[in-house]
Amino acid sequence: MCHGHGGPAEVTIPETTTIQALPALGLVAHVLQNASVMLSVSLNTRMSTARRGEAGTTLIEMLVVIGVVGVVVATAVMVMPSALMYAKADSGAAQVVAALRLAREQAIAQRRNVQVVFTAPDRITVSRVEIPGPGTTVISDASIEGGSEYWLFGGVPDTPDAFGAADAISFGGATTLTFTSAGEFVDEGGDPVNGTVYIGARGAPLSARAITIFGPTALIREWRWDGAHWMN
Repeated sequence: MCHGHGGPAEVTIPETTTIQALPALGLVAHVLQNASVMLSVSLNTRMSTARRGEAGTTLIEMLVVIGVVGVVVATAVMVMPSALMYAKADSGAAQVVAALRLAREQAIAQRRNVQVVFTAPDRITVSRVEIPGPGTTVISDASIEGGSEYWLFGGVPDTPDAFGAADAISFGGATTLTFTSAGEFVDEGGDPVNGTVYIGARGAPLSARAITIFGPTALIREWRWDGAHWMN
């Protein structure tokens, strides 16, 4: 298992950023809702039958419905931990993406270079480079939520973008990472640099997420590890 610390690069996330959970959580809620509807329908049917004075098998009906509900609840209990882990991992990745996009947008809007610093284990800071330098002003500063940190799991390969997987923060050895007013992502020498930020929760390979940046256009892409492949 490899744990990487990249060069200093900081980033902060707007408080208004909204993170959406995985569809699996919605699926669990949907299944439980259906079970509740089944129970309600059975009860209503039995009550209607009783009003007509017809004989019914109330106990058997109730036992069947309760058994179905029990199976559904047990399934939900087993699914929920994984769903929560995936949701937290996606939330952490979305946080990093939001910080990077903020940095790029601010660089273009303010016509200033904006630096990004990734500080192990989980901090990201975005700072505007002032003119005249070398001072900077912090725009945002936050830690990744949900238990994720900069982490590269052993056995997990590079993303399809192939920008490198030497470390959790992999930008070809660059020590300073900057978004320019021209919409590029460059190193300390002013040259466009491609790279990848890997995050995840230790001991949970399926929580692996990656964020890639294409230097010449500062295109940001988010990737999710499904256990065998990187999915965009």
